[in-house]
Amino acid sequence: MGRTSDARQRLIDAAHDLIWEYSYGAVTIDAICERATVKKGSFYYFFSSKADLALVAVNDWWAARQLIFDDIFRPEVPPLERLRKYLDMVAEHQCASYEASGQVLGCPLFTLGSEISTQDERLRLRIHEILVIGTGYFERAIADAQALGEVEGQDAALKARKMVSYYEGLLTRARIENDIEPIRRLSSEVLAVIGVRPALAAI
Repeated sequence: MGRTSDARQRLIDAAHDLIWEYSYGAVTIDAICERATVKKGSFYYFFSSKADLALVAVNDWWAARQLIFDDIFRPEVPPLERLRKYLDMVAEHQCASYEASGQVLGCPLFTLGSEISTQDERLRLRIHEILVIGTGYFERAIADAQALGEVEGQDAALKARKMVSYYEGLLTRARIENDIEPIRRLSSEVLAVIGVRPALAAI
């Protein structure tokens, strides 16, 4: 086992990666310990169950992700640039994972959430909370773009939910079909769905 100080983080990282690559149900504590190079007895020193570890892994993932959100969605950045930069980042990350593994992995949050939503209420509630927070970033950017006349229509909250539903659905279908090509067009397609004026969506 590595130092006690990093064994816990190794378990968190291993759980995140394995659940994303496979599924929550398919990943065992033994597999997590093996990936983390941590003895099974030490697992129970840090966590009482796989579900407890998964919850910590979700929170750890979100803590890192929220820093990225805060940087990309700074109010001084033009609103369409915020949205485009985020979507391009998602696409680049998915393409990199595909090149490394040969598999489209989709969104780790949706992959886990869709699997455990009827099995673990703590995980379901936390994932839902994170989705609400994340959608809020999109809503504010869309509202700012509407104020500039760059996005057609009203109801930024509805458009933000539509944006999340579309791009997460696209990622999920790409995972099922193991087809990376639709993800390469993620930014332009999502911006068109929320009503970005065509000339601006293509930039």
